[in-house]
Amino acid sequence: MSSLLVFPGQGAQQPGMLHRLPRETLIEASEGLGEDVLLLDSAEALQSTRAVQLCLLIAGVAASRQLLLSADYVAGLSIGAYPAAVVAGALSFSDALHLVSLRGELMQQAYPQGYGMTAIIGLDLATVEGLLAQVHSVDTPVYLANINADNQVVIAGSDGAMKAVAELAKRRGAGLAKRLAVSVPSHCPLLETPAKTLAEAFAKVQLKTPTLGYLSGSRARPVINPEALRDDLAFNMCRVVDWRGTVQSAYERGVRLQIELPPGAVLTGLARRVFEQGTVIAFDGARLDTLQALLREEGSRQP
Repeated sequence: MSSLLVFPGQGAQQPGMLHRLPRETLIEASEGLGEDVLLLDSAEALQSTRAVQLCLLIAGVAASRQLLLSADYVAGLSIGAYPAAVVAGALSFSDALHLVSLRGELMQQAYPQGYGMTAIIGLDLATVEGLLAQVHSVDTPVYLANINADNQVVIAGSDGAMKAVAELAKRRGAGLAKRLAVSVPSHCPLLETPAKTLAEAFAKVQLKTPTLGYLSGSRARPVINPEALRDDLAFNMCRVVDWRGTVQSAYERGVRLQIELPPGAVLTGLARRVFEQGTVIAFDGARLDTLQALLREEGSRQP
């Protein structure tokens, strides 16, 4: 049996999230960026895409260091792929800080207002794709962004287009169509240009072969080659997230313990639909010694 650490994406952020973390990692991050990272997690600061993404990176790395024990696999949803790559030993924390800072700035500048993401719950993928086809046009761009579960997807695009799809979805029986706390249209072709700019910055950074299994949230399978990993990280902002497939892939590979790193527990709820056996648990709200015991126990079951 195997274990998996998962790292959440934008929308999971919480004011004060960094203030609960060990100071060592916060000091390292502050020195690396040349700014006090504890100023990034106020409610006001978290209006910035750059601040949100840096907070999620720092929180994931800091909490994983507290575990002291490594898992067999890591996976991250969107920006969560960056702390996953750091924990897997493929990307240095210092490089990740600078790349994520740039990533957030590029995404924020590309669409400063009028765009975002909306979750639709209660309709299957084919139905939502049909609704997108009805609304999408050059003037009303809207795309599939995340496949989170069998009946939960996220769309991205202009505010007007998303509102039109949400209204159609409710008429078709969707239980919920909710605008997310994300101010950019991630995981769709609208972000291809900033992704290419980020890829140019990635070309100057050294990546190593992961020492843990790195599961791509876009491809829903392991990525081992450093050049493939470079591509995966640079372009994940404009590629559909297949989180349902990623969790399923982990389960099929024998993962029976999933620990969600801070903040929140959204990915824990999604995993319960896939894990027929085993344990899914969030770092937030759990005792550290409990999490360590679970990792030890799962490790002892290795064949």
